[in-house]
Amino acid sequence: MNRAPIIQGDKVMLRQPIDRDVDDYLQIETHPELVRMYGGTSSDIQPKTRERALKFVEAIRKNKLEWCVEYNGRFVGQARLVMNERDNRARYAIGLFDPSVWNQGLGTEITRLILQYAFHELKLHRIDLRVLAFNKRAIACYQKCGFMQEGVEREGALINGVYETDIIMSILDREFAGSLL
Repeated sequence: MNRAPIIQGDKVMLRQPIDRDVDDYLQIETHPELVRMYGGTSSDIQPKTRERALKFVEAIRKNKLEWCVEYNGRFVGQARLVMNERDNRARYAIGLFDPSVWNQGLGTEITRLILQYAFHELKLHRIDLRVLAFNKRAIACYQKCGFMQEGVEREGALINGVYETDIIMSILDREFAGSLL
């Protein structure tokens, strides 16, 4: 499998890391809500350092199917597929670390671009994901893109002293093809 290609959308570009991504990442403070959505706690928040930013960007570079999300010329998040080639499927994850771009439809556009690539280019059969039940914004995005809830992992994540529930969602190739009609 080759590296993830550049994918151009209406608002975003999905691409490999570039040098200025480290500086873009360092300019955005870590938002407590983002840490919680990732399953962390407010006590997990540490100041960003150049070393950590370099590691963050390098981790994206090392993953063959992970993209930097560029919006208005800035690095604002990442999206990835983790392949299971034997079963012809992948796990999807997305994170927009810049709160100033939330609620603008970027997650929906990014998700649709990745699904199109996964089903049309990679010829995958299934894409699934896990999302914390309190993350209503993400769940709405995934439903808009055709994902269906298929399961619940009750109180499987301890976040800020509270046991939280994960929602398991998926979309199949034929469902995505049908959503384009």
